[in-house]
Amino acid sequence: MTKNNSLVETANITKKARIHGIALVATAMLLVGGGGAFAYWSTTGNGTGSATNGSNTGSLTLAATIANDLTPGASVPVTYSAKNAGTSSLKVATITQTGSTNATGCVFADNFTIAPTVTSNTRVLGTPANQTAVAMPITGTSTLTFLDTEADQNACKGAIVTLTLTSN
Repeated sequence: MTKNNSLVETANITKKARIHGIALVATAMLLVGGGGAFAYWSTTGNGTGSATNGSNTGSLTLAATIANDLTPGASVPVTYSAKNAGTSSLKVATITQTGSTNATGCVFADNFTIAPTVTSNTRVLGTPANQTAVAMPITGTSTLTFLDTEADQNACKGAIVTLTLTSN
């Protein structure tokens, strides 16, 4: 029986040695190659990428600020502001303005003067997403004059003077 026990022990040691050997080889493979072998070819490549820029430049909301209670012979400064609700910055080069009144018999051109254009060259920044556009001052001012025509200008009493603004 000693002989059989010796063979069994030898078989167990050989079996254990094989298992340890396989484990060592597997561990070494994991450490060296990450569990597998990799091969690749070297090569060169090329390609392109493109995008289309926006074509709508957006628009501005212009406003003029004029003092109330203008009387014949008096002049007041006119200042300008702009709101840009778009995300792209826009530039106001000039402001063209025309005037009107809401009163019958009070013709703007007969009773008021204002420069037809104002040079500005103001950059109006875009509004970040999820925010409301804020009025930004525009450089350049103008003067609105209520002419003293020496004629009866009662039709202009209490009239609302409106300036219509466009920019380019």
